Amino acid sequence: MDIKYDERGLIPAIAQDINTKEVLMLAYMNEESIKLTIETKLAHYYSRSRQSIWKKGETSGNLQKVKGFYYDCDGDTILLKVEQIGVACHTGNYTCFHNEVMKEDNINGVLETLYKTIINRKENPVEGSYTNYLFREGIDKILKKIGEESAEVIIGAKNTKEELIYEASDLVYHLLVLLVNENITLGDIYRELNSRMK
Repeated sequence: MDIKYDERGLIPAIAQDINTKEVLMLAYMNEESIKLTIETKLAHYYSRSRQSIWKKGETSGNLQKVKGFYYDCDGDTILLKVEQIGVACHTGNYTCFHNEVMKEDNINGVLETLYKTIINRKENPVEGSYTNYLFREGIDKILKKIGEESAEVIIGAKNTKEELIYEASDLVYHLLVLLVNENITLGDIYRELNSRMK
């Protein structure tokens, strides 16, 4: 690898969620942490404050399974594409880049955001939440709702575009609730869909 380390023997490394494409964090690596990362397929970094190697999630359990390892055209920055287990940030946020200064008007990633919100409702119930009601009622209620919403999508498709959009959105929401209930990730779905494009 034609990697250029700085005067301390370090190189910045960006971790990106392989499924959502969200940038999770920036840390530093040295030759040893790069070797460990490639060997174990788990992200290892170099802590400048502790001056030692650390495996991401070693104490918290929030591991990063490395699915891709790249470096840029100048050889002075690394990009790790990872499957994030738990959260990436020590504050409890999913990404370290959660301090918003300016928000883009962009709907990309809306499925991932909704999926994370549903997970949060399951783990941290909110009084009066419809999502929590579905989880309390269990799999039979969730499946019944999916059946109802599927029928409404068919009816909507025979009526107007606006009605189809509305009913399709209801179906997608209830399907995401089912996935969360059954511990199936969007990554699992993306990988299956990707395998069908070969």
